[in-house]
Amino acid sequence: MSAELPHTVDSIGMVAGLVWTYLSSNGSVTLSKLAREIDAPRDLVMQGVGWLAREDKVIFQEGKRSKTVALKA
Repeated sequence: MSAELPHTVDSIGMVAGLVWTYLSSNGSVTLSKLAREIDAPRDLVMQGVGWLAREDKVIFQEGKRSKTVALKA
C-alpha cells in the first residue's frame, strides 16, 4: 500500500481491515508499533483503529509508558 493513499472512507476502511488482520495475528501491541508495522500513513492507521473502536472490536489498555490496543475476545 502506498504512503500516497488518499484519505477517503474507503481507504480508512481498508486500513481498518489491515489493522484487524495485524492484531488477529500478533495480539496486543502499542499504538506506536502498530503505526510502524502497517504499510499506510500513521494518521490512516489511527483512523482505522478508531473505526474498529467505533464498531466495538478493540480494547485499549494503559501501560506504564504507552497505550496498547488488542482485538476484543
